[in-house]
Amino acid sequence: MADSKDHAHKQKILEQFSKQAIPFSKVPGHRDSMELLIRMSGVSSSDTVLDVACGPGLVACEFAKVASHVTGIDITAKMIEQAQRLQVEKQLANVDWRIGDILPLPYADHHFSTVLTRYSFHHFLKPEAVLAEMMRVCKPGGKVLVADVALPPEKTAAYDRLEKLRDPSHTHALTLPEFEALFARSGLTGIRKDFYKVELELEQQLKASFPEPGDEKKIRDLFRSDLCENKLGVEAHLEGDAVHYSVPIAVYVGQK
Repeated sequence: MADSKDHAHKQKILEQFSKQAIPFSKVPGHRDSMELLIRMSGVSSSDTVLDVACGPGLVACEFAKVASHVTGIDITAKMIEQAQRLQVEKQLANVDWRIGDILPLPYADHHFSTVLTRYSFHHFLKPEAVLAEMMRVCKPGGKVLVADVALPPEKTAAYDRLEKLRDPSHTHALTLPEFEALFARSGLTGIRKDFYKVELELEQQLKASFPEPGDEKKIRDLFRSDLCENKLGVEAHLEGDAVHYSVPIAVYVGQK
């Protein structure tokens, strides 16, 4: 039963992100806070980096400007195609890409000095297992970093309902206490955290999404009804006639 559930969920991810490959990379908010991630990881010219669920390569290509070498892995072939195009555009020779799954990661133990992932944990059925795999392929003394949506517990159920309408491959946005517990159990040491927000405009985000027929109206209605409530936890507000909102992101990093 578990294998069947995992397979069905992977198919949802492949379906959604094959469609999202091009529009995802063009959402302005997805390019934010790269400097924060690089600083928190402590990556330098001696580091080899793995970007797990790398998507269109936005993070991997930024890290490649600093690191010795970066590898990006993603289950979605069309995302890897976009990543390869970005690499050519940025004229980066120290990046390679792989289409592959992450449970397990197709790399030997202690292979990379920095292992990271951004905006992926809310798609995983087993985030603790993914973190364990990231740690396995990380060298002793290396860094493991996760950046993803993190909400107060009282906001998460409403946010999850919204995101499952917008993107059916969404599973669950970890609450802040869940993030804390995940890293506390991990065995990583010297854990540090920071926070930022991704500013998005609703219609632009919907153009980069592929909800089921009829669900766009439900999404718009949820945002409109939340303008003075903030039950979704994203501070929805109007700028002129357009709905804007801010997705809170937590960044956790620890040393193996």
